[in-house]
Amino acid sequence: MNSSERTPLINRRPSIPVNQSMEEEESDSEENKANVSEKILSGDYESLDYDVCENDLYQLEERKKSVKEIMIIEMLRWLVMFFVGLLTGLVASLIDFCVIQSTDLKFSIIKKYVDKCVDNKCMEVPLLVWVGINGGLVIVASILTACFEPVAAGSGIPQIKCYLNGVKVPHVVRLKTIVVKVIGVIFSVAGGLIIGKEGPMIHSGAVIAAGISQGRSDTFRKFDLRIFEFFRSDTEKRDFVAGGAAAGVSAAFGAPVGGVLFSLEEGASFWNQALAWRIFFASMVSTFTLNVIQSYIKGIPWDLSYPGLFNFGSFDTTSYSAFEIPIFILMGVLGGLFGALFNQLNYLLTKFRRRYINKSRDRVLEAMIVAIITATVGYISLYFNNSCSPMVQDTKDNTVQVYCNDGQYSSTATILFQSPEDSVKSLFHESKGMYSPSTLIVYCLCVFILACWTYGLYVPSGLFIPGLLVGAAWGRFVGLCLNYIFPDVGWVDFGKYSLIGAAAQLGGIVRMTISLTVIIMEATGNITFGLPIMIVLIVAKWVGDIFNEGIYDMHIHIQGVPILGWEPSSVLTNLSAKEVMSHPVSVFNMRESVGRVMEVLKTETHNGFPVVEDYIPNPLDSSINEEMSFGTYRGLILRSQLIVLLKQRVFGDNIDQFYNLSTKDFRDAYPKFTPIRQIHVSQYERDNCEINLEPYMNPAAYCVTDNALFPRIFKLFRALGLRHLVVVDKHHQVVGMVTRKDLARYKVTRKFWKARIDELLMSTR
Repeated sequence: MNSSERTPLINRRPSIPVNQSMEEEESDSEENKANVSEKILSGDYESLDYDVCENDLYQLEERKKSVKEIMIIEMLRWLVMFFVGLLTGLVASLIDFCVIQSTDLKFSIIKKYVDKCVDNKCMEVPLLVWVGINGGLVIVASILTACFEPVAAGSGIPQIKCYLNGVKVPHVVRLKTIVVKVIGVIFSVAGGLIIGKEGPMIHSGAVIAAGISQGRSDTFRKFDLRIFEFFRSDTEKRDFVAGGAAAGVSAAFGAPVGGVLFSLEEGASFWNQALAWRIFFASMVSTFTLNVIQSYIKGIPWDLSYPGLFNFGSFDTTSYSAFEIPIFILMGVLGGLFGALFNQLNYLLTKFRRRYINKSRDRVLEAMIVAIITATVGYISLYFNNSCSPMVQDTKDNTVQVYCNDGQYSSTATILFQSPEDSVKSLFHESKGMYSPSTLIVYCLCVFILACWTYGLYVPSGLFIPGLLVGAAWGRFVGLCLNYIFPDVGWVDFGKYSLIGAAAQLGGIVRMTISLTVIIMEATGNITFGLPIMIVLIVAKWVGDIFNEGIYDMHIHIQGVPILGWEPSSVLTNLSAKEVMSHPVSVFNMRESVGRVMEVLKTETHNGFPVVEDYIPNPLDSSINEEMSFGTYRGLILRSQLIVLLKQRVFGDNIDQFYNLSTKDFRDAYPKFTPIRQIHVSQYERDNCEINLEPYMNPAAYCVTDNALFPRIFKLFRALGLRHLVVVDKHHQVVGMVTRKDLARYKVTRKFWKARIDELLMSTR
């Protein structure tokens, strides 16, 4: 952690109210005290070094590269993307197969007990069986997650957004994470929780990409593919992780284009045409691999009709008219309102969990309770809201009679006795009389509450399917209402309004627009709905943003992650680098003594140090002057580079022999560099040896003058993926340092036409 990321500027104000009266400030004081924990940036998160270090070693390596070597490296990038898509498709197939088999086995057991009941006098037995199976499966998933790899909880989308944004989330792309993720999501979905397996596929694809691109693993230390050593840097790994996330979306929904747009819209901090093609290639390989495997599982080899884990079914015969667009807009408003309500309730619940449910045993217990209540609520709803439908020739095999007369089946039980994905498709495509209004209302309320409670449990879980389920239920209800009002018209199609409701609800929760539109279009196979879906998603986002932010951003900010948005806030334009930067800053001379390097690295937690000339540190002078400068700026060197230099003992009487090292030595140490306290240097070397930093520092590191404004600094960080930005005065003297956390600590809160700026505090580890 760079101390410049947490050291405040002298006389810095704690908050800057905008357009706020004194009365409003006083009325907010109690609220500020209650929410003090929310106004903290966590010290647990490092930034990633996306900026390429163009030092002498790098330039020497680039000059030595032949055209053949450059082409080989480019071919290896495509090869890695191929394996990312291939393995992501294989993992998706494994998850889908295991979930289907375990779910079918569970419901066949429960259905057998239901069918054995005579006159429904023993219905408590199936309930106990259902609760027991669900609770047992969810306990396994929760123990794996809470006790072995907590970062595998949830969908993983917020964590991948942070990684692509430039924030290193601990353990987010480790092998153990994907093992827990895959096993956990299988048991969680089979355990009947209101979740989907599609969201975790995005995280899984990212982990696969991060692992393959490095060609080695901490778990299997002897395994090392040297041909991939060129990709051992944050910059290269970021590009592959973006491809893995897109491949996960493609495998989840059979939407390769939507996967590419998801990586672009939701996280990627860097983008170019070549990267877009490679990501699209990985997405295509992923969906093709899943397609082929699914065709063999279904017994129809090479029938490529199964592009993703979940598709919306065929809407080929469905159309819409222009006069329906106002109805769609109103549904978008409803989706934004319901989405904002969902997010706010989940936000309050998450705050409660962070305060009171913070031990592994409590997290496992909560997951088990939710599993039991989910099964119980679904089962009890059969007693009070059982909707019966007549058996017809094409009635599904998973129908259950329960309390219905002979020749009838329970549509309520049918929607409960199947996976959430199948329930969504049923709401989209079942005939007119399948679900009564009361069934839809009760089901929508139950799923809404349970999904809100479930998201945030310590189990791997996705939010896409619960959002679609809630929206599909109330969307179909809207269709029933329109059919009641206009009984003799042909444009009222239940599947159409169910689809629009699903899109509106999901958009109101996650606040995605472009990528979600394309995902839904690819999943439905009908481009006709592109315009209404886009309208609905935009309206849902606009309405939802009035009240709060999207669910993923909300969880990111709750955790105190210093993530940067796409654009700087317009209310921060008057801040200059002198007000934003951290001061004082630790610097090194071009030729620095080993003793001072060791002392600084041990006593401070900086990750980047300006390299200067003409700076004489005075240990006796502890005063800090705001106008104080720290030598003439020459470049920037990282803590990781200094550790490699010390470990390789690149110091002594002849300090100019830098060619003994190469960029390979730094890549071999990536990503886990030896802690400074594990490097042993003799007292003689500390007192008498020096390091020449000039060949290893980045002489082309970015810097700004102290009068640069906040928007310019922000755009440099966001567009270039910077971690450090040195601030110099008009004489090119170092006066401070700006890091990601110096920018992220300014939190702008908007309520309608009012805005408030809060300066977040920095927590220690």
